[in-house]
Amino acid sequence: MAQSVYSFTVVGIDGRVVRIETELLHGISGVSIIGLGDQAIKEAKERIEAAIINSGFDFPQYKVIINLAPGDMKKSGSSFDLGMAIGLLLASNQLVNAARDLTTLGFIGELSLDGRIRPSRGVLPMVIKAKEEGFKSVILARENVLEARLIEGIEIVGMDTFKNCVAYLKGKETVVQPVVTKSREAPTRSQPDFHDVKGQKELIQYIQIAVAGGHNILMVGSPGCGKSMIAKRIPSILPKMSRDEALEVTKIYSVTGGVTKGQIIESRPFRAPHHNASTNALVGGGRLAMPGEITLAHNGVLFLDEIPQFEKRALEALRQPMEDGQVAVTRVEQTNTYPSKFMLVAAMNPCPCGYYGQDRCQCTDKEILKYRQKVSGPIMDRIDIQKYVTPIDFLKEYEDEDRIESETLREAVERIRAIQENRFSGEEGIHNNAQMEGPLIEKYCVLDEESKLLMKQAFQAFHFSARSYSKYLKIARTFADYHGHENILKSDLIMALSSRDLEKEERDLLK
Repeated sequence: MAQSVYSFTVVGIDGRVVRIETELLHGISGVSIIGLGDQAIKEAKERIEAAIINSGFDFPQYKVIINLAPGDMKKSGSSFDLGMAIGLLLASNQLVNAARDLTTLGFIGELSLDGRIRPSRGVLPMVIKAKEEGFKSVILARENVLEARLIEGIEIVGMDTFKNCVAYLKGKETVVQPVVTKSREAPTRSQPDFHDVKGQKELIQYIQIAVAGGHNILMVGSPGCGKSMIAKRIPSILPKMSRDEALEVTKIYSVTGGVTKGQIIESRPFRAPHHNASTNALVGGGRLAMPGEITLAHNGVLFLDEIPQFEKRALEALRQPMEDGQVAVTRVEQTNTYPSKFMLVAAMNPCPCGYYGQDRCQCTDKEILKYRQKVSGPIMDRIDIQKYVTPIDFLKEYEDEDRIESETLREAVERIRAIQENRFSGEEGIHNNAQMEGPLIEKYCVLDEESKLLMKQAFQAFHFSARSYSKYLKIARTFADYHGHENILKSDLIMALSSRDLEKEERDLLK
């Protein structure tokens, strides 16, 4: 009779229950593992055999069939080793009258040849799924205990060796769990500070608005004017994540092996891929359809420096994720959907030589337009704020009162975010103004008659798209929150209409 135990796998960033069925049949001895497993699963039979023998048990001399159900779901990784080994002992009557209820217990872990249990990736989404499915306990490697115990309401049992695991199942082993504190990862205190930035007062205000409202922003300026310097200081003013947001980010990094010391990730991600990054690197893909940079930047910032130098195909692939907040990565073997709610921060030069508007620039209008069109219109239309970074006189003395510290900026950001969280408390998945869609824009971005007339005049002058119209309203809503206005005023709308420098300049070049 087939024996069954339970393990888990990860599809995308979500856990799935896998039932490990083991049957011993008469015939030529050997192990056959079925159920759409990858190469790591196929190689598990050698690891399992050595681990069972070196732990003092007998490896059954039968035709062994191990089925990973459901059989139509692709599975990968070595985390099934422990469950398969336990199933073999059950099938060969070496683990009888277990003191633990195996129907409510899951196994996660890779086995070494000497019987030690090694840690696995993706433990957090697996444990989340185990809790949702009603499992009472999960046995895994001791190194994974801290990460797994971020999820409350399910017993996590850490084990060092396969032999100790079997003893625990028989009721002969007492497990001493490591002490797990409730503290989150401490925020980094050595982050670059906006106090180091001289001048750029207007730009910093727009960056503050962008961060507070979750708006995408593009900085345009000559080489060395401070675009990258400013971008690297944006993490210092990002608002704290909620518990749900932090767990979602930690779940993503658990799948990619990025969770260290079992701590929940509290700091919002800041990803800055090089401009030679491929489409798969940005959006996700590869043989196993793994998450890309836009997913690793979920609930955080994606910084694309020198954005025109990125492959056009890679940039165009950002269109849908920027609008939908998620991306579907399809491969022959599987399709995974990943979250991708990120704030895009981009930087570029104004022309090929980088010195547009200065005496040293010899670029023609045609060359300038060709360079800027490397970033397509649909992508530019999705960037809410486009501001110039003006070069400063570095010999000039700047008074301290003209330079704002990151802590001051962050306090304002937190205040504006609190207003938005309260506003969207009844809206699922909406946390900031940039995430508003049609009905919410109509509800919360109401204009008075004077502001409507101003928008009409702006449209007649610039002929912007419906998407741009919505983005102007959302930016104006964030300015209204910044100034403490219940409704959008004309002054808020003027600030919003002044947020797209590059778009207006290109119209002048085309004349």
